[in-house]
Amino acid sequence: MLYIDSYENLPNSDDAYEQRALEFCKKWLSGAETFVLHTSGSTGTPKPIELTRAQMKASAELTGKTFDLNKGDTALVCVNIEYIAGVMMLVRGMTLGLKLVIVPPVSNPFAKYPMISQYDFDFVALVPLQIQQVIENGGTGLQKINQMKAIIVGGAAVNIALQSQIQQLSVPVFSTYGMTETVSHIAIKKLNGEHLSDEFEILDGVEIKLDERSCLAIKAPASNNEWIFTNDVVELTEDKKFKILGRYDNIINSGGVKIQLEEVEKVVLEICKKYFEELSNKRFFAWGIPDDKLGQKLVLIWETNEIVATEEKSILEKCAEKLPKFKIPKGIFLVNTFVETPSGKIDKRAIAQSLLLDTNL
Repeated sequence: MLYIDSYENLPNSDDAYEQRALEFCKKWLSGAETFVLHTSGSTGTPKPIELTRAQMKASAELTGKTFDLNKGDTALVCVNIEYIAGVMMLVRGMTLGLKLVIVPPVSNPFAKYPMISQYDFDFVALVPLQIQQVIENGGTGLQKINQMKAIIVGGAAVNIALQSQIQQLSVPVFSTYGMTETVSHIAIKKLNGEHLSDEFEILDGVEIKLDERSCLAIKAPASNNEWIFTNDVVELTEDKKFKILGRYDNIINSGGVKIQLEEVEKVVLEICKKYFEELSNKRFFAWGIPDDKLGQKLVLIWETNEIVATEEKSILEKCAEKLPKFKIPKGIFLVNTFVETPSGKIDKRAIAQSLLLDTNL
C-alpha cells in the first residue's frame, strides 16, 4: 500500500507497482507536457496514444467539478495505473490536491489489503467485478464505500444483475463512458438512488454526434477539441444524452443476418434472473464462432462449471421463447475462469480463441 498525502515530499517504496506510480507522479510534477499511454486491448491489439498535460488536466478538473472533489479529500486508487483509468486517478490527485491510497488492482481491495480500511475515502474508481465483490463480501469494505461522496464504475458494462445489487448502496454510484482517446470519462449515468437512468449524460464542454455507422463521435477539451470516432453504436435521445446499443465490432453475421451481441446478452440475463437466479451473478457473454453453414454461429460463454446439460437445454429453450429465430444461441460453453486484459476487462476474443482450440471447433 502506498499513501500520498503531500506532493511536495513523495514517499519512497521498494515495491515495483508503487514505484511505477511514483515515477508517473514525479514526471507530472516535473512539468512534463506529454505522456504515452496504451489502450486497454479489449477490442484489439493495445496501441500507444500520446496525451498532453493540458488534456489530462482538463479531464481531472471536470471530474472534480462533477463529483465535488476538493483539496484534502481522500481517493482510493485500486484500478491499474498502467492504463487510463488508473493514471487519471493519479492525475486527479495531483491536480485537485487529493490524498491518495494506492494498491495493485485485485477483485476486492478491502479483502486483499485490509490495512486500507484505516482511511475514510471520498472517491474511488472501480471496474464492475470489484464493486460486485465488495458488495457480496460486505463487512468493512461495504461500510467504507458507503461513506464516500461518489463511486464511478467503468471499464465494462454494468449488467442488470449488478445494477440490482448496487441499489442497496447509499453512496451515489455512476457508470462512466470514456476511453484512452477521450482521456477517461466524458459522460456518466446514475446507477442507483434518485435520478437513476439508463441514459448517459455528457459532461460540461463535451459535444457528441453520430457518424454514418450510427456510432458515437465525441469532441471535448480533453480530446484537444478534435472529433474522436468510436465503435459504439448509440441512440441519441434528449439533448446531451445517449443510449449504448452495442459495439459495431460486436455485430456478427450469422446466415446473412446481422446480430448485435449485446442485445442477445440483455435478453439472456433477464431470462436468468427470472428462471436461473444462480446464474444471474455469473459473468457471461455472447459470441460468434466459425460455422461452415452459417459463417458465424451465435453461442453463449459462461464463467462457471455448474451448468448441467438439462439446464443448458432449458436456457436455450427459454431463449427460443424470447428471441427471434435467427437470434437464438446455438450452444453454451463453460469456462472455469475468464481471462482478463491488464485493465480488468473480459478478454472475450482470447477466451473464444482458446475454446476453439480446446474443442477443435
